[in-house]
Order: sequence, then C-alpha cells, then structure tokens
Amino acid sequence: MQNEQRYLTFALGKGRLADQTLALLERIGITCEEIKDKHTRKLIFTNEDLRLRFFLAKGPDVPTYVEYGAADIGVVGADTILEEQRRVFEVLDLGFGKCRMCVCGPASAKELLLHHEMIRVASKYPVIARNYFYNQKHQTVDIIKLNGSVELGPIVGLSDVIVDIVETGSTLKENGLEVLEEICPLSARMIVNQVSMQMESERIKKLIYRLREAVEGQS
Repeated sequence: MQNEQRYLTFALGKGRLADQTLALLERIGITCEEIKDKHTRKLIFTNEDLRLRFFLAKGPDVPTYVEYGAADIGVVGADTILEEQRRVFEVLDLGFGKCRMCVCGPASAKELLLHHEMIRVASKYPVIARNYFYNQKHQTVDIIKLNGSVELGPIVGLSDVIVDIVETGSTLKENGLEVLEEICPLSARMIVNQVSMQMESERIKKLIYRLREAVEGQS
C-alpha cells in the first residue's frame, strides 16, 4: 500500500541545478511546492502523497550523502562525480548544465603540453587534473589546489596552466587565456545509492524511465 512505502530521499545540488531538476521533475508530475519558498528555514521538504523527500546540499556533498544512504538519489554535475569518486551508480544524464572540463592557459603554454614538460597546474579539481595528466597524457605535473578564481594562476605566475570548467570561454578570453585541451564534456547527472538500487529497484527504475523520456522529449 502507498502509506507503507518508505520515503525516497533526493539530495539536490543547490542553485540553478536544483531549480532545473525540480522543473524536470514537475514535467513528470512530481512536485514539491514548499522547496520553492526562498525564505523558508526548513532543511527537508516532503511530498507526502508520493512518499518523497528532498533536501538541498552543496554540490561536492551530494555524492557523499548518496554513498552513505542519507539520500537514495542525487543530482549533481559530472565534474563533482569525477572529483569526489564516491561509490554510487550514475544512472542518467539529465542533459542540462552542459559545459566542458578543459586545460586552459596562455597560448604560449601549448608547447609545454606537447612536449610533456614538468609543469604546474592550478585547479579546483585536483583529482580530475591528476587523472588526466598522469593516466591519459602520461605527463608528470605539479598540481596546486585552488578554491577561488583559478584563472589567476597563470596570470600571476603561480601555474603554467589551469584545469577548470568552461561554459562560454568569455572569462578566459578577457584574461588572455584560451582552451588548450578538452578533458571531457560535463552535464547534470542523476546518481543512486547502491543499496537503494536493489531495495527500491522498481520505484527507482520507473522514475529513471520517466525522467529519461522527459529528457529525450526536450532534446
């Protein structure tokens, strides 16, 4: 019976990602009005009819909540999944939040990438940067983790290049930098807890199927 179902809990990355996810869920008939109240102090939002719960979290925390079962389902950028390397199932590309992970720098740094020289790389994504340079390019680099504007790295001489997300490339251009190599395309992804996928297989698979139809319908 409906009332005996346990709640399925969603962890959504805060901001535009959450707004776009909620809009997509509404297209398949899943709503949660109270989460739209920008002034609320509530942390958990519930749809009692569908036995669903939602909470908002910082992007990098979403895979952690999902891995440990505090959330059954998460929605977060592919960059976060690659960087956090949590044990979760990635089940669906939601098709929004599209951008690219790239190696960027001044045009003069192209040579350094070609000749596999020892260079310094600044990034908010040290795991992705290390994986790309060590495992794909087989180039030894010195990786420096930054939390703020990584574009500053090459400009002030901290690093030769940066690894960062590129949407339009206008910020790079304004600062005399450019995309030197593309690492991978990125977009919002749906992830599922490994145990939940077994215990709530039918509900979750039905949800994935309906969301996939909605995503394909808008592409």
